[in-house]
Amino acid sequence: MESSCIPTQFNVKSLALRESGRTPGWTFPGFIKLPECLTKSRNLPTRCLATSDGGFRRETHGVGSRDGVIIVDHGSRRKESNLMLNEFVSMFRDKTGYLIVEPAHMELAEPSIRDAFGSCVQQGAIRVIVSPFFLFPGRHWHQDIPSLTAEAAKKHPGVSYIITAPLGLHELLLDVVNDRIKHCLSHVAGDADECSVCAGTGKCQIY
Repeated sequence: MESSCIPTQFNVKSLALRESGRTPGWTFPGFIKLPECLTKSRNLPTRCLATSDGGFRRETHGVGSRDGVIIVDHGSRRKESNLMLNEFVSMFRDKTGYLIVEPAHMELAEPSIRDAFGSCVQQGAIRVIVSPFFLFPGRHWHQDIPSLTAEAAKKHPGVSYIITAPLGLHELLLDVVNDRIKHCLSHVAGDADECSVCAGTGKCQIY
């Protein structure tokens, strides 16, 4: 908690310190009305800043209930590949608990970035977070996705957006690649079934 969350007429020393188990915390006197940002932060990292009219403004560094997330891949003419993005988005939504998460394909398939952006806004998003499901920052990240997102945003004035970094050199990807290698080797050795990616393709074999 930052001191800017506390009305200036009250000194931090006037707050009572309580013990709850092993976790100490501050208890405000009953006559102090806490700003909403202290009571409804949904466990997100939050900073409360005083405004000129004596109120408070919340700054949340994380995905909130009025944020929409778009996970965008390249798009494929192969229907099965596009459906995998839908499955990933469903897994991501369940894992994170984010309320508004939509899939999008940069090209070749629907929904487009424009469609997903509009869907987020219809669900109440006032900020859209576009997360490229790409490995490295190539031309699509530098040019195509920003251009398509900017065009989509024109239809929704007042809605801000951000395009995040692609997956890149993230340490967790090392485990993902290693897991894929081990599983495929186990499959060709007869010790495991095909994974969901290779299932039905017959591609996972020694040539």
